[in-house]
Parts: sequence; C-alpha cells; structure tokens
Amino acid sequence: MINIAIDGHVGSGKSTLAKGLAKKLGFDMFDTGAIYRGLACEFMKRGLGEPNQEKIENFINSIDLKIEFIDDIEHVYVNGFDYTPYLRLEETSVMAGKVSPFIILRKKVLEIQREFAKTHNVVMEGRDIGTEVLPNADYKFFVTASEEVRAKRRFDQMKGKPNAPTYEDVLRDLRERDFRDEHREVSPLKPAKDSIIIDSSNQTLDETIQKCLEIIKINEQNLKKVF
Repeated sequence: MINIAIDGHVGSGKSTLAKGLAKKLGFDMFDTGAIYRGLACEFMKRGLGEPNQEKIENFINSIDLKIEFIDDIEHVYVNGFDYTPYLRLEETSVMAGKVSPFIILRKKVLEIQREFAKTHNVVMEGRDIGTEVLPNADYKFFVTASEEVRAKRRFDQMKGKPNAPTYEDVLRDLRERDFRDEHREVSPLKPAKDSIIIDSSNQTLDETIQKCLEIIKINEQNLKKVF
C-alpha cells in the first residue's frame, strides 16, 4: 500500500489538497480531523460540558466509532449515528480542539488511522500524520501559508452565514489555534524531519496539487508502485 501524509496549519489548504491529490492518484482520502470532529459531536450531544480526564475516559470507553466511504465521501459514525453533516460547524471545530489533546482519545483515533492505512492506498490528512500516525509514509507534505492568507480563506468560507465572525475575529482565533496546536504536550503540530514543505500562500489549488504530483513522480523507486 502507498501512504501519503499531509499535515499543516488550519486554513492552509491541506484538506482541499489532500482531496485533489487523492482524486488524481485514485487513492482514498482519509480526513483524520473528521474523526475528532465526530467524537466532539457525540460529546456535545451528551451534554457533558467542558472535557476533563475523567469525562474523556468514561466517554471513550462507551463509544463505537466507524468510518465508511460513500461515493468518495468519508462518513463518521459514532454509536451508529452519522455525524457527517455536522462536522464542519464552528461549534464542532471548537469542541474538537478541546477533546483532541487527551491521550486516551488520541490512542483510539490512532488505532483506526493505522488500520486503515494498512489496507488502502491513502492520502491521510491531519496535524500529526507524518510525525506520529504514519511515520513511515511513502511521502510526507507539510502545508502552510501566511496567517493573513489563511485567515482570509476561513473568513470567506464563513462570510454570509448567520453570526459570521469578522476577519479580525477569525485571525485572532487562527493565531490561538496555531499556538495551541504547536505547543500542546501530545503530538504537537510540526513538520516531520523528512517532510516536504509546501507554501500555498501564492499558489492556486491546481498548482499545489501539480507540485506534489511532480515530487511523487520524481521518486523513480516508487514510480511503478504508484502509477
């Protein structure tokens, strides 16, 4: 199996890059963040309030988590409920950031990620794929962009929606999330030593995908395995 790891900052374009790259290669695109978001949805549904160690331990021992691809869309089921339509809500994103640092929860997600990668040609996207989840991935990309560009992208996504934040609010939240991701005790966000840095600040999605494809094709040793 061929595994491609894509990590990066929030708003860097790593999710759209992973989807585009997977489509070009004919691979599955596994969004690891969707798992954390699905767990966050279930946590909120139960009305458990702010997460702490005891709550998370009880919670993770009472859930059945499954991933299923339907028409190339990753669906996240927790205890039989499909949370896919709710994964991109802002409150889901906020809670996912709160539950994801707990080690026992991360171990659960890690098991699912690695088992999937063993049996699929996959582009796996997240924040610690190249460093923790798939340290032996065939290719590792770390995607970033300037704070201002990433905040503008996030702002444009939410613009026009009810209670949409201002650009300044988005930028402040982005900086806080960057700091939290980069300084968390467990699996902090950072490029793996052998990651290839992709700066998407001044590139279109197609240009970024093409750059990654060129890098993959250059590696003649794996050329036949991939294509």
